[in-house]
Amino acid sequence: MTEVVSVKFKNRGKTYFFDPGQLAVPDGVDVIVETAKGLEIAYCTCGNHEVEDECVVQPLRQVVRIASESDLRVSEINKVREKEAFVICQRKIEEHGLDMKLVDVECNFEGNKTMFFFTSDGRVDFRDLVKDLASVFRNRIELRQIGVRDEAKMLGGIGICGRPLCCSQFLDDFQPVSTKMAKLQSMSLNPTKISGNCGRLMCCLRYEDEAYKELVKTVPKSGAYVETPDGYGTVTQVYLLRQTVKVRLDGEGDEVFKSYHAEDIAVVPNGRPKPGEQPPRVLQYREKKPEPERAEDEESGFWDAPVMIAAEPREKAKPAAEVPVRRKDKHRRGKGNPRPKPDRQDKPEEGAAARPAQKSPKAPEQQGSKTGAKSSRRRRSKPRPPAGPAE
Repeated sequence: MTEVVSVKFKNRGKTYFFDPGQLAVPDGVDVIVETAKGLEIAYCTCGNHEVEDECVVQPLRQVVRIASESDLRVSEINKVREKEAFVICQRKIEEHGLDMKLVDVECNFEGNKTMFFFTSDGRVDFRDLVKDLASVFRNRIELRQIGVRDEAKMLGGIGICGRPLCCSQFLDDFQPVSTKMAKLQSMSLNPTKISGNCGRLMCCLRYEDEAYKELVKTVPKSGAYVETPDGYGTVTQVYLLRQTVKVRLDGEGDEVFKSYHAEDIAVVPNGRPKPGEQPPRVLQYREKKPEPERAEDEESGFWDAPVMIAAEPREKAKPAAEVPVRRKDKHRRGKGNPRPKPDRQDKPEEGAAARPAQKSPKAPEQQGSKTGAKSSRRRRSKPRPPAGPAE
């Protein structure tokens, strides 16, 4: 085991191991380390810890000191110089008419070297550009051409998953990614959906490639001729993560499909037999182990679906014959409104429901006859004059 500290330069990309020596370096502080390019300032992601000897690349560089206030001040000055150098270099590129895109500028901690990173589709002759930049900055100038993946790693960004780019967070180096990985994972082969911010295939396609390769070995391929418990058929669709397949059985029609688990079917060697030949029996039936019974305890129904609270049972309604029917008066009682007489109804049979009596509409003739009778009564009720003496 070797005691090391983990640091990142500009707090991005790959993590490097350095020898802390006699220093106790805490997490989250800036340190001055010795590199092949000279002294550099770095961010400590993990303090003193031990790792396996195989993980350490020899020779192991030394941590010089923990960054002081003066070191942090020099770092801030270098950041201002980097911004100024970026603008100047961009203007010089336009003056020389070079087909290149400037990505980033880095000034080393000691201030005697400036590095410019750019991307280009082909080779660029930048010798005149280097001379102009050296006359402006009065130090060593280095131009380095990088790829589009390194550009995304330097600039950072947000991927289609909504998280920061993997290359700018934790990836140490770029592994080759192919379209076969996307096809194996049943992903869309549309370039816009499987490409990252750099325009290349997403690095995350490689994360689950090994797991999918192991799953493919246990599931028949689409189009394979298989034997199922219900007969022979052809696999039409495969679900790798569920370990199930959809089979179109022979003799059931083209629109009848059944799903089976990968363990319940077997692939027929040499595919579908010729007409008239009997396909071999390759399926070995295995008795499924009975599921263990649950021990009934107090918490057995904890995850059951909730039951709605049942309403209290209502009392049975009494027969309609025993319930007195109360009618509301249509007119309020007063001096001019006499009390209406109750309608006469026959007593309903026992057990039969009582129905409210409905008044039959009166014929217009009857109403007219009644009005005529009233008028005649009024005429009769008038007093008659006394009769005179007879002559």
